[in-house]
Amino acid sequence: MTALERHDRGIHRSEPEGIAHPLEAHGKIDRLSASARRVLAASAAVALSVFAIQSPEAADPVQVKIAVFDFELNDASAGGGIIGPDSIDTENLGKSTEEARRMLSASGRYSIIDTGSVAGEVISAGGIQHCNGCDGPLAKKLGADQSMVGILTRVNRTEFTLQILVRDAQTGAVVSNNFTGLRMGANYAWPRGVKWLMENRVLSTP
Repeated sequence: MTALERHDRGIHRSEPEGIAHPLEAHGKIDRLSASARRVLAASAAVALSVFAIQSPEAADPVQVKIAVFDFELNDASAGGGIIGPDSIDTENLGKSTEEARRMLSASGRYSIIDTGSVAGEVISAGGIQHCNGCDGPLAKKLGADQSMVGILTRVNRTEFTLQILVRDAQTGAVVSNNFTGLRMGANYAWPRGVKWLMENRVLSTP
């Protein structure tokens, strides 16, 4: 054996420090992957449990069932009692009622209950203005939670006021009672008055 051969046999081959054997590195990667999978699975489980807890809270709130009776005119002008309501008055009273119903529905907080089936009872009682709070019991009869009535008072041919009253159908107690104050405009302006009062008073609070 030559000196060179003896020298070669005395050399111990080793991997550089810090570099693992490929098979050992592969095992570490497998262990790391398994650990990562366990972490991801646990995270997903937590996320699903949080979602399950929060889902009932995210459900839509129960809507209040409200019976909106046809708005009425109280003609306190100099011609009141002499000149009766005309077709334009009737048309704008209808538009005023529908504006209130539309805005209640659009708010998402109310479900509108039709009052057509008790309209005859309102008329027999002398109208909403003269039936001593009959809107509450009639709304209860319809299965509503609340009633709404609106009275447009004509001060003169170019000025009016508006009152919108909401009542608890079960107890008859007044939930809200709002007024516009004096407003300018003939009968064509009544629906605008309703829009203003609904936005700034009736629907401005939860």
